[in-house]
Amino acid sequence: MSTPAPATPPTHQPLLVVAIDGTSASGKSSTARCVARALNAIYVDTGAMYRTLAWYCLQQRLDIHDEKAVATACRKWVTKLECVDQKVRLLVGGYYPEKEIRTAETSAAVAHVAAVPKVRDWMKKRQRDCVQFGPLVMEGRDIGTNVFPETEFKFYLDANLDERNKRRAAEGVQENLAARDQRDSQRASAPLMIALGARVINNSVLTLEATSQLIIDDVRARATWPK
Repeated sequence: MSTPAPATPPTHQPLLVVAIDGTSASGKSSTARCVARALNAIYVDTGAMYRTLAWYCLQQRLDIHDEKAVATACRKWVTKLECVDQKVRLLVGGYYPEKEIRTAETSAAVAHVAAVPKVRDWMKKRQRDCVQFGPLVMEGRDIGTNVFPETEFKFYLDANLDERNKRRAAEGVQENLAARDQRDSQRASAPLMIALGARVINNSVLTLEATSQLIIDDVRARATWPK
């Protein structure tokens, strides 16, 4: 079983979590890493956590379309959170499958695994546990709406579909982004949507640096973020 950790900081302390949500290929990961470095915060890639579970299910030869089997595996696998080089990783049996979670096979499986409601409940708890490591920049699809809805630092990245398709193609990845957007926004558990109070940034014509700077400047302007 996973070792539980204190999930939520004391209520008298400000919640130092920058939530970066958005559509696929909107630059969430690159932007979040850049913002985390600038703010001296811990970077959390929640997508990697779901990928780790997808990889584990494949390793266990589970039917990823069997929600009950996937939920059971998520409840029983042995995991641990660790922070290395200002990045949070989810270990399975003491091992971090860094390369394995980026394979085409894992990528094809992750959407099915991530749609399971009990999986999202489990992931939410682990993701909230990340506050034990310090101020966070966390990117995903439901951070501002579901994982840390109480944070004041919420951002939603998007770009037009043509631009996002070009970005995926440049990465050598073939993916139906329109179908992915529809699937993410229509799932029953924690669908992709703009969080209440989030700043929406369309970066179709913005560079990574420009997108990141908009967020960095916004966060630094808030009185609650450490100077």
